[in-house]
Amino acid sequence: MAKKILMLAGDFVEDYEVMVPFQALLSVGLEVHAVCPDKKAGESIATAVHDFIGFQTYAELRGHNFTLNHSFADVNPADYDGLYVCGGRAPEYIRLNEKVLEFTRHFFEHNKPVAAICHGIQILTAAGVVQGRTLTAYPAVGPEITLAGGTYREISASDALTDGNLTTSPAWPGHPAILKEFYKLLGIQISH
Repeated sequence: MAKKILMLAGDFVEDYEVMVPFQALLSVGLEVHAVCPDKKAGESIATAVHDFIGFQTYAELRGHNFTLNHSFADVNPADYDGLYVCGGRAPEYIRLNEKVLEFTRHFFEHNKPVAAICHGIQILTAAGVVQGRTLTAYPAVGPEITLAGGTYREISASDALTDGNLTTSPAWPGHPAILKEFYKLLGIQISH
């Protein structure tokens, strides 16, 4: 039976940070349930493309629509083997949903694999699960990690950092690294 992954997303999730891991996880035979608070399977969320085009921070451009394949109300975190937390602007508001925080805490309380990228780490800090952990995030989220009791480490955007059951990466250039680490945490071996 395929391992099941819960993927947390919401409106203005970063386009690559939902599309790429969703498809990559499916490609290795995992069952992935992409959900958003207050939305049902078949409904869409808007994505945003975050790009550096000469400003001091990234610009946010409208991306694709992403169709959710599972209803948030039907999630029971005990049914899942791992959690993938997408980045973009969605984490800043979906972390206000208590169920999102409860789901996140479940994976840490049961030492299940968790991957979080970019601003997705805001959900982890809001859930109170980073204390004593070393992790990375988009640099603007670093102070939140420190305030939540974690140790923020700035690494290359193309790398990932793993601490126990948690793997994190600063941004979408880190997909190869964070996905490779998440597969290891899930016990998936890919041979060449």
